[in-house]
Amino acid sequence: MTSERSQAYGRVVKAVDDLAAAKLHREEQDTIRAAADALLFCQDLRSDPAAEDALASVYELADHLVESDRLSRESAQRLVIDVESCGPFARRAA
Repeated sequence: MTSERSQAYGRVVKAVDDLAAAKLHREEQDTIRAAADALLFCQDLRSDPAAEDALASVYELADHLVESDRLSRESAQRLVIDVESCGPFARRAA
């Protein structure tokens, strides 16, 4: 685990906490947290189907939240980037 991944995890936790009351249902919060957890401890996404599936569920959730006007496209993209950044392919969040 790198400090960048750890920082991304912190951003995800904060974002979920901030969105919990007004924008995210409990199961949606759990989906995001589970993906962040899986990616944080993942060494290689290609060899970790559980982490890969968890990330795919965040992509689907982000699309749903935008389509239902519960999150802006920009907010959803930021959330996805932060979740992705928890993983082994971490990139610096824009």
